[in-house]
Amino acid sequence: MMKKSTIVVLMTAVALLWACGSSEKKGLAYRGLSMAMPFHAFCDSLAARDFAIDSAKSNLEAGTVVMASPAERYRISMALRGDTVVALQENYLLTTNDSTRQQWQAIRDQLEKELGAWPNMPKHGDDHKIAKFEADGGFITVTLENTYKPTLSVLYQAK
Repeated sequence: MMKKSTIVVLMTAVALLWACGSSEKKGLAYRGLSMAMPFHAFCDSLAARDFAIDSAKSNLEAGTVVMASPAERYRISMALRGDTVVALQENYLLTTNDSTRQQWQAIRDQLEKELGAWPNMPKHGDDHKIAKFEADGGFITVTLENTYKPTLSVLYQAK
């Protein structure tokens, strides 16, 4: 009887060690997609969300790809290293300082809620704001610059 219980305990211990040891490194999530996915699978997932590659602004040899969707108010620029997305930036197409301020606040509040963390705020003025979040697998930076032309961007960088 002692022999069977010892075997069961050993098998349970081996199963636990295997389960804990086989966990993969978690990639930075971009709107529910892991940036650790292979590039083509990542692009296919974005294509399913109605994004298309802008071939005039993309250069796969240099490792940059730009995607856009007619339904969204932003374009996506991606930097690649091999077959992996290492950085992704959303560039919003907004026309007034008020609209960029409102959108910046909405994105910041959404990320704060999703990540359950307060951002580091190296700049916090009316016309220039930066909120930096640390997430699993990387960093997310929300930047607002209301100068001559209002700009709003969200940068996802893998660790």
